[in-house]
Amino acid sequence: MPITYPGESAEYRAARDRLLEAEIRLRRQMEEVAAQRRALPAGGPLAEDYVFQGTEGAVRFSELFEAGLDSLVIYSFMFPRDPADDRPGERDGACPSCVALLDQLDGTALHVAPKLSFAVIAKAPADRLLAFGSERGWRQTATTTPRRPRARSGRC
Repeated sequence: MPITYPGESAEYRAARDRLLEAEIRLRRQMEEVAAQRRALPAGGPLAEDYVFQGTEGAVRFSELFEAGLDSLVIYSFMFPRDPADDRPGERDGACPSCVALLDQLDGTALHVAPKLSFAVIAKAPADRLLAFGSERGWRQTATTTPRRPRARSGRC
């Protein structure tokens, strides 16, 4: 039995049913894309073991994997934010969307730690990045910064 709202018009119900059908198609497409992503073959080997500046000094890419874990999630934190980002806030500060997401991820890091390694990478100098994380109260989110600048940047 379909759900109806008091006083809804036939026009509204028809539009709502079309929207529901579109949402179901979208969900099925998202599940299909996720299955394709999971079915991807392994990528090629890295050309080198990249070096980052971490909380305790230099850390190699290979060292970002916790012992016994073979899955690594890296979040590219836009800090400093893209110069073309015209949203309010410090021009050389952190991307507001990245900060909001990392605030959430910090709380879940303990729950995923038994299954995968997680690291946050940004262009900001390590001391500035670590101070920012401390100011935000991040306790679980490991932050690192590349020792060499990356060739491209993006806007969140």
